[in-house]
Amino acid sequence: MNKLILAVSLAMVAAGGAHAGPPAPKAQGIESKEYKWNAQEGEKLEALKLKGDKTRGEEGYEVCGACHLPSGAGRPDGTFPQLAGQHTTVLIKQMADIRAGLRDNPTMYPFAATLVDPQELADVATYIESLCIPVDHGKYEGADAAKQLATGKELYEKECKECHGPNGQGVKEKFYPVIAGQHYKYLLRQMTEIRDGHRRNANPDMVKIIKKYNNDQLVAISAYQSSLVMPGNMCKPKVAKK
Repeated sequence: MNKLILAVSLAMVAAGGAHAGPPAPKAQGIESKEYKWNAQEGEKLEALKLKGDKTRGEEGYEVCGACHLPSGAGRPDGTFPQLAGQHTTVLIKQMADIRAGLRDNPTMYPFAATLVDPQELADVATYIESLCIPVDHGKYEGADAAKQLATGKELYEKECKECHGPNGQGVKEKFYPVIAGQHYKYLLRQMTEIRDGHRRNANPDMVKIIKKYNNDQLVAISAYQSSLVMPGNMCKPKVAKK
């Protein structure tokens, strides 16, 4: 029953029908000279050491599905990211950072805070990673799409591919996220926030790279990133009914 109440509450928040709960206490982020990206400590470190249980994780994910959808597909308008197929390391880090007040997400915080312990963090992350990445997701749809994709590909291969891979597969061991199948508008929003210093748990190495890009270049990079696919990880196309 508690899970049901939380799921309904989260759906109301997503629809703008209720206010999120109290924000997390602020932890020192990239704005601080003492900031260390991805410090291996606290519940994050504990969760990373644990073996996640997919069955338990599916139950824990019920609360998340109201915004991120049961499939993990998120929302094409960029309000909620596509999660399916994301590395467990990345998921655990981001959830732990939100819970600790290191990443500002007042909408998600009250619900991320309902995960009771490091084991539940590991379980939910394991379930999400097991989901296939949706083929249909938010892409750049401007009349100049071909030009944006070409420009974005050139920029991506110059400085992004080394960490995120040629197919947007990321690197699990280094906490570099999967970006294949991610929504264009979400990618653009996150890169803009990282560049402008609003993503407080950002990797300083990425900030250095992205700092020099203007808005038009970020649009192009995001357009290209949203076109990437990971062979073997994407959901199978739906068969049309006869």
